[in-house]
Amino acid sequence: MKLILLGAPGAGKGTQAQVICERFSIPAISTGNCLREAVAAGTEMGRAAKGYMDRGELVPDEVVIGIIRERLQGEDCKNGFILDGFPRTVPQAQALEEMGVEIDRVLEIFVPDETIVGRMSGRRVCPACGASYHTEFKPSKKQGVCDLCGKQLVIRKDDQPETVQERLRVYHSQTEPLKGFYEQRGLLVVVEGQTEVADTTRLVLKALEA
Repeated sequence: MKLILLGAPGAGKGTQAQVICERFSIPAISTGNCLREAVAAGTEMGRAAKGYMDRGELVPDEVVIGIIRERLQGEDCKNGFILDGFPRTVPQAQALEEMGVEIDRVLEIFVPDETIVGRMSGRRVCPACGASYHTEFKPSKKQGVCDLCGKQLVIRKDDQPETVQERLRVYHSQTEPLKGFYEQRGLLVVVEGQTEVADTTRLVLKALEA
């Protein structure tokens, strides 16, 4: 199965990608991991990406696309793969088609923005031991204090409401148009994310095995 996984930041794609990998014995391919692997391996595209990354600049589409092309030629991709984080834009999706990559299914995990903001802004982490909590779903025994080491819990910058809202804005403007692109091709399947992860997983597997 060759699958593209869509979903806004905080929709729980990572957890579902792991389940799908195990069920279908296929690798999950993320842009970030591909970039790091290409840089570490010193490939032509990896060297090109490193220059941009060292300068703190966004890696341009042509380099990202080249790195994804290299990765999809790996032996472990022969029976399929999950693309998570690529394509991010319609031009990237068009480039994927131009590579001759035939996608079987595009799965979106849909969670409303207000739910995502609530999920992510409620996260609390311990800066000392790394323990993770949530003000609603997994509160610490003493408010704002780590159960394990007693340190004061903090909100990561990525989980602050204004940061989450900005990431959602970027997703809606750049990535969400992919839904229409793939719906026109009859590939899009939408699963509504549930409160319980296991319930979302059940719906995801049902959609993929239908």
